[in-house]
Amino acid sequence: MSSHVLDASALLALLNQEPGAEQVAAAVAGGAAISAVNLSEVVAKLSEAGIPEAPIHEALDPLGLDIVDFDAALAYRAGLWRPLTKPAGLSLGDRACLSLARHLNLPTLTADRSWAGLPLGITVRVIR
Repeated sequence: MSSHVLDASALLALLNQEPGAEQVAAAVAGGAAISAVNLSEVVAKLSEAGIPEAPIHEALDPLGLDIVDFDAALAYRAGLWRPLTKPAGLSLGDRACLSLARHLNLPTLTADRSWAGLPLGITVRVIR
């Protein structure tokens, strides 16, 4: 059972041992979910950094994250939130994470300060 939803920025903070990594590590230890969209963002960043596929799996697979498919319900929620979140500059990946948090009724962890205070009915914890 997951206790938090991770944004790509939070998972990258953990992997890169950036500020806030300890909060993400605690969430992962307690069980964390991530949207398949956000996992793809993390894989893309690692791949752009020149890391081959096998080491990416070696870094991510042992974390035991609950990877949640981006289904039609989440797609609608993310799409409907576009007008509300556009002024804060949220991407599709951001909205995918927030949609999952709303769906699972869990707090989300992110390094993106622009999420704080969005009126979406979700607890957002900014890690730094």
